[in-house]
Amino acid sequence: MQRIGFGLLLATTLVTIIPIITIIFYIFYKGVSAISWEFLTTFPTNGMKEGGIYPAIVGTILLTFGTAVFTVPLGIGAAIYLSEYAPDNRWTRIIRIAIINLAGIPSIVYGLFGLGMFVIFFKMGVSILAGSLTLSIMTLPIIISTSEEALRAVPQSFRVISISVGATRWQTIRRIVLPQSLPGIMTGVILGLERAAGETATILFTAAVFFLPRLPSTPLDPTMALPYHLYVTSTQVPGMPIEIQYGTALVLIFFMLGLNVIASIIRSRARAHRQW
Repeated sequence: MQRIGFGLLLATTLVTIIPIITIIFYIFYKGVSAISWEFLTTFPTNGMKEGGIYPAIVGTILLTFGTAVFTVPLGIGAAIYLSEYAPDNRWTRIIRIAIINLAGIPSIVYGLFGLGMFVIFFKMGVSILAGSLTLSIMTLPIIISTSEEALRAVPQSFRVISISVGATRWQTIRRIVLPQSLPGIMTGVILGLERAAGETATILFTAAVFFLPRLPSTPLDPTMALPYHLYVTSTQVPGMPIEIQYGTALVLIFFMLGLNVIASIIRSRARAHRQW
């Protein structure tokens, strides 16, 4: 029975992983011919059919960075409160259920909310700031949930011993709990930022434009972005060379992998100092 169980687990793993690897290799095969220094560092020309995707790369980095600025401190702060300070009563349980439900809302709904709230009501217009705030609201539930689970995974004995030797609750959280839970927190942060970097529907209404002749200079400027650029070149530009489409997708995949590599390095260093 044990061998049968291991066999089923292996088959399930292969069924999950093989299609993903196949898709990545197919995109790499179709798009690698478009990757060049010019493709990565120049503006699109000839109606997007020639040139590079430099403004879309910069726009994606700016939107991801803006999302991190708003989301990371708020998400980790909320997770600390729910895990370490909030009483276990009906209201906190309702809050946790609401956070889980918010994580499952389609991104198009967040995009429409951002359009009404930030673009129209607060008069930010289609801008990096409006897009970053909308993406922040979308990714907050993911970061809060994963960070809270990481904080709760730290053994309670660590807190008891720290407080028993005279440390305050905040000192215990800052010096003991947070460092020990950093690998799990980083996982949640990267998952949230990866979703933000790959979203199209959300920035469609709040931040992204078809083409810009220059890079954005302020947070209130609109921007190009890789997901929206890929959508436009795949659906709105007749006669678009297929290698440019797959090349853009390949750059976006490498951007996601870069975030994962950074997170893996931070997690491995944090685990090396973990005491349990």
